[in-house]
Parts: sequence; C-alpha cells; structure tokens
Amino acid sequence: MGPLQLVSIVDDDESARLATESLVHSLGWPTRTFDSAEAYLQSMPPAGTAGTGCLISDVRMPGMSGIEMFEHLLALGAAPPTLLMTAFPSDALRARVAATGALALLEKPPDAATLERHLTRVLGTP
Repeated sequence: MGPLQLVSIVDDDESARLATESLVHSLGWPTRTFDSAEAYLQSMPPAGTAGTGCLISDVRMPGMSGIEMFEHLLALGAAPPTLLMTAFPSDALRARVAATGALALLEKPPDAATLERHLTRVLGTP
C-alpha cells in the first residue's frame, strides 16, 4: 500500500472526524486526522505535498473553511483529490464546491457506498 492511498480527514467535530475515520478504515484505507484546516496545512512538508491520496474535509469549521483550504491548496499546486462534507447542503454550496473542482460535496454523515465509490475511483482498491 503506497503513501498515495492515505486518506486525510479534516473536521473540527471530533465525533464526526472519528466516525469518518472509522468508516474509511473499515473500507480498507489508512487515514490521518486533523481538527482544523490549519493543522492539515501545517502538516505539509515544504515541498507542498502531505502524502495525501485523497482529502476529506468538513466545509464549516472555525477559522479556515474546507473550501478555503482546498482553494489554498489549489493555489499552491498541491491539492489532492478532495471530497467536501457538510451537514447543511444547499444548491448554492453545491455550486460553489463544483466550481472549485472538488470531487464531490457529501452530506454528513457520509454514506458508506458513496464514499467507497469515490475513494476507489481516486485511489484504486485498497
């Protein structure tokens, strides 16, 4: 299993973060978790890659939002394939996420089959 199969999960809500981590693990992928966008960005080495094969991030977080983090990573040329999640989906939010080029906007809690489909498409079979 190469480092590009690593799934990084960013969510300020500890229970949601742990539940997503548990789900991704149960599907067969290794994970790293972060409680904020800033913590994820600080984990990146100077070369601009955190070894993340897929990033899963909550949209609404204190400080930098998941969308702002993804846009920052795009500006650095270091954005991994990214799934954004929210408990508050709206047409406007779906349009904003689609405009960024993120893989998808998932409703929290994520559906296991949907999450597995996206991760398999990006990372291959674990």
